[in-house]
Parts: sequence; structure tokens; C-alpha cells
Amino acid sequence: MKKIGLVGGTGPESTLMYYKELNSRIDSLTGEKAMPDIAIESVNFRRAWEYVCNKDYDALSEYLAEKVRCLEAGGCEVISLTAVTMHVVFDEIVKKSNTKLSLVSIPKAVAEETVARGLKKIGLLGTIFTMEEDYMKNDLLEAGVEVFVPEKSERELIAKRIFEELEKGIVKESTLAEFVQIINKMKERDGIEGIILGCTELPLLLNSGNCPLPCLDAVEIHIKNLIELAV
Repeated sequence: MKKIGLVGGTGPESTLMYYKELNSRIDSLTGEKAMPDIAIESVNFRRAWEYVCNKDYDALSEYLAEKVRCLEAGGCEVISLTAVTMHVVFDEIVKKSNTKLSLVSIPKAVAEETVARGLKKIGLLGTIFTMEEDYMKNDLLEAGVEVFVPEKSERELIAKRIFEELEKGIVKESTLAEFVQIINKMKERDGIEGIILGCTELPLLLNSGNCPLPCLDAVEIHIKNLIELAV
């Protein structure tokens, strides 16, 4: 089994999710005979988020590439970021880390799953940067999938709830109701057939049981991809 490396801390709640799920699922997959070796390089979230807000992508990519290099030096063979937003500099991280190992992309994994499900019109929820930038959309568009995001006021509300609540592990029924209303509006307005949970904290709030449309959980898809590569 290959050693897994996680660039964590962006934010802590999603890092915990990755760590717990990778251990429990691989343990189950191996008939309780093995759990993975996992190393975590945790970033200063405030520093990373400031780079994102200022669009200082060169500094962000160097900071994250440093973490990837540390994981590689520690013997990790499968490495991933644990936040969708940080994928805004994914290609630059690959170049700066000079890694020859498996650096697993969330956007690519999600695009492959969307195509596999036969979805042609998809909604995207996430941080304000994920919804407004192109890094989460490019692989989908190249595959012929139309991508829609909420209106500006809705995007701002979603970003506020993620940053002030979900990043801190706070889950409210009132917030769930707001998100469901937004998804239903997108279904009526844009004809979307499913919704991408494009932030690693969104599964704390939304899931297949309470979402009005089929949801593609970026964390779930990503974790499955990591397990396949590691095992």
C-alpha cells in the first residue's frame, strides 16, 4: 500500500474528514487487516486564505508546493490537497513541487464522475472563488458539460455561510433551508440536473438525503480516487 500525503488545514474540519474516512474505508476494504500510512502537512489557514483573497497566487502556489515537497521527502507516494479552493493554483503546484508522484486533482476527479453519470447541465456550489473562477469548471467544460453557478447575491450568501459556519464545524437547519432554496432556483432557472458540492465543508450540510437534486460530493469522489491509487 502506498503512503498517503495530505496538505491539510484548509480548513481543519475537512482535514479531519479525509483522515477519518481514509483510515476507516481502507480498514474495511482490507477486511480489517490494514490501515494506511498517512502524513499531514498542515498549513496556516489564515495565511493561505489571505493569499487567496489578495489573489497572490504565486505566493500561494509556492507555500503549498513547499508542503508537497515535504510530504514527498517523507516518503508519500499519493499526495492531495484537502480543499477545493486551493486547486486554483494546482498546475503551478505541480510545476513548483517537481513531484513525479500522484498529485490528485479534485476538479479532474469530479469531471470524470459527472461524465460517468451522464449529466450535461450541472450546478456548482463552493467558496466565492470556486464559483467565480474557472479552475473547477475547465475540465467539465472540456468534457462538454454546461456549468452554472448561483446569482451574485446567492454566491455571497453561500460564501458567508461556508466561512462563518461550516469552516468552524457549525451546521444549522436554517442554512440548509437557504441552500436548498438556491438549488431549487437553479433547477428552475438553468435546468441543472445535479449539483457539485465544490467545497470540502459542504458535505457537512448537504448530502444525497437532503439535497433536491443528485449531488456530486467532491470529497467523496476525491477520497475514492485516493483510495484506488493508494491500494
